[in-house]
Amino acid sequence: MFKIGLTGGIGSGKSRVADFFASWGAAVIDTDVIAHDLTAPGGLAIEPIRQQFGPDIISPTGALDRQAMRDLVFASPEARHQLEAIIHPMIGSVTKRRAASAQGCYLVFVVPLLVESGRWRDQVDRICVVDCDPATQVARVKARSGLTPEAIGRIMSAQASREARLAVADDVVLNDAHTSIEELEHRARDLHISWCALASESSGKLAGSRT
Repeated sequence: MFKIGLTGGIGSGKSRVADFFASWGAAVIDTDVIAHDLTAPGGLAIEPIRQQFGPDIISPTGALDRQAMRDLVFASPEARHQLEAIIHPMIGSVTKRRAASAQGCYLVFVVPLLVESGRWRDQVDRICVVDCDPATQVARVKARSGLTPEAIGRIMSAQASREARLAVADDVVLNDAHTSIEELEHRARDLHISWCALASESSGKLAGSRT
């Protein structure tokens, strides 16, 4: 399948854009959703995390205590690496399995840390960045989560800069503070049409190479 890597900073609106593509027939695999599933009550990552970090990092419901873990990894780079060593291979395994059975006009991998990982450029045909300015990111995340601007700033500081994301982008969907839902959908639709054409062209070349 023709593959798209979709990314953007926290609060950029990449999940909403991914939902548009899914509604138009694309297969969408969101690695953030996979991570949440793995750290939900009974998730495969819960016990390894408990063994590594202790019971205080697990909430009474049996899920990962995200605030406690967020505080820990921002205070300790070593803790961040330990968490990533547990969770990233699991995410990769689930992603690979879902991709193998995906069906759609093209395949979208939603990867918040696509740029930071450095592993995706050779795994996708195009990288699409959902873009907005940092002030808009902070305002959106504060409105939906109640996090303080300082906490949001720490999250953003651990992500690639806006400039670094745009530097690797093949396609960009602007979703700034002035963008309406209708405008966002229109911009995403234009890309969808373009990707469908590229997917068809790619499929035709592959079929031709087999004859």
